[in-house]
Amino acid sequence: MQIFLDTADYREIKDRYETGLVSGITTNPTLVRKSGVNYFDFISRLSRDFSFESISAEVDGNNADDMLQNAREYIAIGSEVTIKLPLTKEGLIACKILSEQGVKTNVTLCFSASQAVMTALAGATYISPFVGRMNDNSFSGVELIRAIGGLYGVKRVETKILAASLRDVHHVSRCLMYGADVVTLPTAVFDKMYNHVLTDAGLAIFEKDFKEING
Repeated sequence: MQIFLDTADYREIKDRYETGLVSGITTNPTLVRKSGVNYFDFISRLSRDFSFESISAEVDGNNADDMLQNAREYIAIGSEVTIKLPLTKEGLIACKILSEQGVKTNVTLCFSASQAVMTALAGATYISPFVGRMNDNSFSGVELIRAIGGLYGVKRVETKILAASLRDVHHVSRCLMYGADVVTLPTAVFDKMYNHVLTDAGLAIFEKDFKEING
């Protein structure tokens, strides 16, 4: 059970890294565009400054050859860099080649169990089902996690389920319960996982009692 952060904001990552609870980072072109960073430099800086198990770098390209060429630039950064590929025919071809070379891969934009079958056959390190986006389109993202988890469990598949597009704390725990190995979270969701109104109420009582104990 692991938590990754889904962000391209260096300061957000640094602040949460200090908790010791974050194992990796996922990124995508949209997050990078919003942050205004140079993608390659950003991945390089994360590799240099932190000890993450996985840092996903999404590659560009219309075919497998283009994706592989783009991937080589990121692979040179370090072994923790995970090449993020689209769940398309060309993306899976590139995934198969990279997997056979011992490169970590993250196949993204998964929306069905059948796609998860193809991803496992391509030898991906991670598969990223998009829970929130499924929910946006009136399908249950959590049920997709359950279906993939059941399938991978029965067949003893090594590909890890990385639940993505998570927008609330409730879905985090349910995805982990139903088979996700990893959840990747916006920092706002990560921060909310600490919080509960009853914890706050109990802490207020304890603080009051401490004051009375200490005179």
